[in-house]
Order: sequence, then structure tokens, then C-alpha cells
Amino acid sequence: MEYGILSLVPPILALAVALLTKKISFALILGIFSGMLIMNGWNPIVAATSSVQTLFEVCSDVGNLKVLVFTSLMGAFVLLIRVSGGVDGFVNYLTIKNKKIKSKTGAMLLAYVIGLLIFIDGLMGIMFKGTVTLPIFDRYKISREKLAWISDSTSAPVNALVPLNSWGAMLSGLIGAQVSAGLISGDPMGLLVQSLPFQFYNVVTLLFVLFIILTGKDFGPMKKAEIRVQTTGALYDEGVTPLMKDEEEEDILVEAGEGKMKNMAIPLFILIGFTFISLLYTGGGSILKGDGSLSIVYATIITLTYMSISYSKQGIMTGKEFVDYLYKGVGGMLSLVVLLVLAFAIGKTVSTIGTGPYLASLVEGRVSGSFGPALIFIFGAVMSFSTGTSWGTFSLMMPIAIPMAVAMDANIVLSIAAVVSGGIFGDHCSPMSDTTILSSSSSGTDLFSHFKTQTPYALVCAAISFVLFIVFGLFM
Repeated sequence: MEYGILSLVPPILALAVALLTKKISFALILGIFSGMLIMNGWNPIVAATSSVQTLFEVCSDVGNLKVLVFTSLMGAFVLLIRVSGGVDGFVNYLTIKNKKIKSKTGAMLLAYVIGLLIFIDGLMGIMFKGTVTLPIFDRYKISREKLAWISDSTSAPVNALVPLNSWGAMLSGLIGAQVSAGLISGDPMGLLVQSLPFQFYNVVTLLFVLFIILTGKDFGPMKKAEIRVQTTGALYDEGVTPLMKDEEEEDILVEAGEGKMKNMAIPLFILIGFTFISLLYTGGGSILKGDGSLSIVYATIITLTYMSISYSKQGIMTGKEFVDYLYKGVGGMLSLVVLLVLAFAIGKTVSTIGTGPYLASLVEGRVSGSFGPALIFIFGAVMSFSTGTSWGTFSLMMPIAIPMAVAMDANIVLSIAAVVSGGIFGDHCSPMSDTTILSSSSSGTDLFSHFKTQTPYALVCAAISFVLFIVFGLFM
């Protein structure tokens, strides 16, 4: 059954309530319930039971479970390298002993470069950046909202621009389906690689982040956040409750300044190394075919095993204390896990009610070739923002955009780039996106603070990208 314009109600209601009340979980629950209400003949009782059923379904989904398990285990990982003194040792090494990081700009560039280097998986990169750079950002009085923005902005855009990961496999597969159908010709991965320079939202976002880091030309809510932390020292706005506890609230097991950098560096290298190995294993020898989420779970378990042995041998903690901190770290992620479950549930709701196909139907067959890529980008951006999923947007828009481009005689490569750019926009800044949620939590702030400070910057990048798609659409 098609619900037409009513399919827009769940995402719009969730966003409106989130903006008005600043209660993200409540907003997502209302969005889920409204969708079920529409799909169940406006029967509130059936809608309520269907909402609960949806929550159970997303929790039992294997893909979602991998993300939830990884998130929970990363909570333990982060806590353990903090209490072991690993983070303290790393910060002292960079800021005091070797003075590698001497300024605010240096701290932000560190987060930026880490984001560029960890292209294999966005979620792992986000957690990595937060763990490594949060104490340094606090030391130099840089707002946590700024860290969340840098972390988020160097996640999905980088994953898409460096397709040596599951993103590349997924996108080339979607393009390959159109090649197999005879609509276009060429090598799917080759077409994807050709589209990389024209993925304007991704490129513009990375350049924009670098511009802000080097010039300090903040504006809007982000500027207010920067002024707050520099003048008052407040790490976040009054009334904000971070999704993850601050380091100062934990019982560090070594004296201040005595922490060893190796207690963070070695586990991180093991985590990254075994993620690659696991990708090869799960992909049958091919990283591109590997299961990213499962690989990170494997790597995290192996890393935690190493940490238990290493910390015990160093006398930092006993085996029992390690297990206690393991449970404490996992438990500390409960609020984040709940938020992710709700995000998955509203994603399933808008998918079932047909929000994406309805938005796609608005653009199909209604534009000329020259302006096709620009409008594909806009509709993809709206779709991904409404659903909180880039991959879902790719799956819906690629089979529509390529036939449209062929029919309109629009540039195929530019149209592919528009689909990717539009999908990344929502993954980057939608409050229903898992990367947005994880970026705020790992940076020590809350989801609404991250959303309100990041959105103006994301919209500027989207506007520039839209203009570029128009210009290149006219001349390609």
C-alpha cells in the first residue's frame, strides 16, 4: 500500500519534536508510533503493539546486532584505556614530553588526519577519534561540539571517497546491476572511481572542515560553543548530559602524569590491524567483500583479550578488576545503545511506510538532463536526512538515477556522484543516523548539541555542492 505524502509524517514529526523539546529519544518514539498509526488504520492500540514489535525486530536483525555489540564493547575498550593511564600517557606525550601538539589548530588537525587515515570503517574511526583527541581538545579549550563535527565530517565522506572498503563494494554492486541490465556500459568500480572527483558534498565537506580548522572562522551555534568553552571553561551547555561519562569521573588507576602511552597505542594498533585481517577473513581473501561490522567485533574481542593480559602483567589491575571495568564500560553505553535501537526502528518505519520511494517519485521524469544531477543530489539529501541512512538512499536512488540519466542524456558519472553525495548528507547530519549519534557520544556531548552546531555547516556545504552540480551538469 502507498501512503503518499503521509509517508513524510514520521521523519518530519521526529525532527520537529526533537528541535522543540531537545528530547531525541522521545522524538524518535513519536516518529515510530506515528508511522505505525498511519499504517494500521489509525488504531492506537495496534500502532502501539506494532511499535514494540518493530523494536524487537531491529534488535534481532543481525546487521544491527553487530553494531550494538561493537558499540557496547567499544565502551569497555574506551574505559579500560582511560583507567589504565593510556590516554593520559598519550596526551602527555603529544603536549608535554615531545610537544607534538602545541596549539588548538594542531589538536584539530590531529583529529582531521586520523579521520582521513581510518577509511576502512566509519564507526571505528569515530570512536577512535573521540578516544584519542577528546582530552587534547579539553586541554586546549576547544568545544566538544567542534570535535563531534570534525569526527562526523571525516567519517562517511572519507569512506565514500576511498572505496577500498565495504562502501566501495556496495556502491559498485549497485552500479553493476545497472550495467548488467544493459542501461550503461563499463566497469562498475571504474565508473565509481571516475565519480570520486565529482562527489562534491564529500569533497567540499572535507575542504570546509580544513578551512575552519586553519582560519577559525566559526559561525552560528558552533561559534557560540567555542566562545562558551574559551570564556567559561564549560565543556558543554548547561543542562546537557553527555551520552558517555567524562574521564574525570572514572577512577584512574595510575598517578596523573605517570600513564604509559603504550597502554593506548598498542591496543589501538591491534584493533586496526585485526580489523583488516578480519575483513580479509570474512571476505574470503578480499577486503572489499569483508563484513565490516563483524570484523570490528572480532578485532575488539581480540584487543580486549590482549589488554586483560597486558594490564594484569603490569600490575595495573587484577583479572577481577578488568572484568568489573569491562562490565562497567558496556553498561555505560546503555543510553547510547537505546538511542541506536530507536534510530534503527524509525529507519525501519520510514522504509516500510515508503518515505524514500515517495520522495524519489517526486523527481523521476520531471527534470531536464542538465539539471538532473543537481536535483538527484537534492532529493537524495532529503531522503537520507529523513531516513538517517546513506546505504538505504543509495539502494533506492541508484536504480532510479541511472535510468533517469540515460533517458535525459545526462552525464552518467555525474549522476552517480550526485547519488553518493546526497546519501552522504543525511548520514552526515541526520539526528537519526548512527554516525551522528556515535559522533556526539564519543566526543563527550549530546546528540542535540552536535546536531544544532553541525547542521549550519552541513547546509553550507550542501548549497555549494548543489551549485557545483548545476554548473558541471551544464558543461559535462
